[in-house]
Amino acid sequence: MRNPLQNVALILFACMLSGLALGDAVPSGAVPRQATKSADELKAEVIGAIDGRQKLTQEIVDSLFSFSELGYQENWTSEYLVKILRDAGFSVETGQAGMPTAFEARWGSGKPVIGLMTDIDGLPETSQKPGVPWHEPLIEGGPGHGEGHNTGMGLIVVAAMALKDVMEANGIEGTISIVPGVAEELLGSRNFMVRAGMFEDLDAMIQVHISSGMSTSYGESGSGLVSTMYTFHGQSAHGAGAPWAGRSALDAVELMNVGWNFRREHLRLQQRSHYVIYDGGNQPNVVPSKATVWYYFRELDYPHIKQMHETGTRIAQAAAMMTDTEMTERIVAAAWQRHYNTTLAETVFSNIQAVGMPDWSEDDQAFARAVQEMMGGRLQGLRTEIGDPPSPPSGQNMGGGSDDIAEVSWNLPTIGLRYPGNIPGTTGHHWSAAIAEATPIAHKGCTTGAKVVATTVIDLLTDPSILEAAWDYFNEQTAEVKWESLIPDGVDPMVEIYENKMNLYRPQLEKLRYDPTRFSTYLEQLGVEYPILKKPEGS
Repeated sequence: MRNPLQNVALILFACMLSGLALGDAVPSGAVPRQATKSADELKAEVIGAIDGRQKLTQEIVDSLFSFSELGYQENWTSEYLVKILRDAGFSVETGQAGMPTAFEARWGSGKPVIGLMTDIDGLPETSQKPGVPWHEPLIEGGPGHGEGHNTGMGLIVVAAMALKDVMEANGIEGTISIVPGVAEELLGSRNFMVRAGMFEDLDAMIQVHISSGMSTSYGESGSGLVSTMYTFHGQSAHGAGAPWAGRSALDAVELMNVGWNFRREHLRLQQRSHYVIYDGGNQPNVVPSKATVWYYFRELDYPHIKQMHETGTRIAQAAAMMTDTEMTERIVAAAWQRHYNTTLAETVFSNIQAVGMPDWSEDDQAFARAVQEMMGGRLQGLRTEIGDPPSPPSGQNMGGGSDDIAEVSWNLPTIGLRYPGNIPGTTGHHWSAAIAEATPIAHKGCTTGAKVVATTVIDLLTDPSILEAAWDYFNEQTAEVKWESLIPDGVDPMVEIYENKMNLYRPQLEKLRYDPTRFSTYLEQLGVEYPILKKPEGS
């Protein structure tokens, strides 16, 4: 992959040969007109443009919260965002890499091409009314944003629009690319996006994710994984009348799980593995002829992930042999361990320092403490200080969560920003993590995070040495370790995985969609008077 700064050098050299100065009028496609203002002046402009769009940020955050769509089924979410971006002058292509809800929005021309990315999917079983410090699902057992993925697009869309304003006004060359993280909770999109070549011309990627603080990091972190389903095919029979005639696929699932649980003792401490029985049969008196178990095999690097997956597959084959059933496998998703870029981390952190944390009101702090009291935690309120400077991971990595932004991070310089918008002390992948995600806490956190992203992009557009150093680091990172997909060729995204579940809940969600033409906020539409600090008696 060519270092993007080589293209700039070639243009400058051609300009010198033709006797043109950078400020001279030049033919289209030659040396672009560059801004004469300082980076600090441009940053002040872009921050002002973001402040002027706080209402739009709130509407995007609240709308996506109300949609609450699961992975690959983010139909309303995608349609809504595509319309906003097209109306704002971005060109948008949809349906990339075999995923109907995927899209890429672009504005600008030439180099550098800076990507902005965030997740958009919800989680099963995390439905929650926002702005109330107790458990109250909007739909009992329904999907929700118990990870806060409704917030990130409000951040990057507004940041991109503000950048467009400033770049147009100041003649700054460059391209902004927005790509959603489809089905991130399934680790289900970036592998396919990389293989489809969606990021081949990008010079850097900035990814954002909800947090309770403001921070960034670099180096390797978390775990990679293979997500896969083993389906066993047996023979049905009457469970009482002729059980000997049956071959139970569910028995095979249970034997596989027993075998894997015994094998755990002899795996590295860095591994994580977990499973659910995705399909266990139909009714007890019919021997299940088909059953499926869904596994996540997590480890730290490609060789160990691959080895762990192969071990799981052998155990599945053994379970099929023990039950006289047949086994087939469907890989759902896969990801490497994340590796964020040092140079980009330092650039992001300098802008975190300049922007600072949101200006939380006393209502925000009181509400946060009410939620923390409900959770039985420390009543610390919202964080008011930025995170520590980025530093290399300390100690031995023992694994943890996964994110398929990792696939991007092994293909071009990538950085992640954690922005405030959640309440310290809530639990991830849980209804409590949805409580703040359509409140002023999330709205303010997204506005602040947008300023960090946009000012970082200004640095990348105006200081070529940053991207040059970022690519130097990336080339060193990948000198001996080359990305390989953990998904075999010919495997397509499992876009149907949550289709039936969303078909069940969508009619109820339709009634809950936020209408910004009638209500100033989603809390107002739901009749929530912020901040509520205690559950009313008798409710």
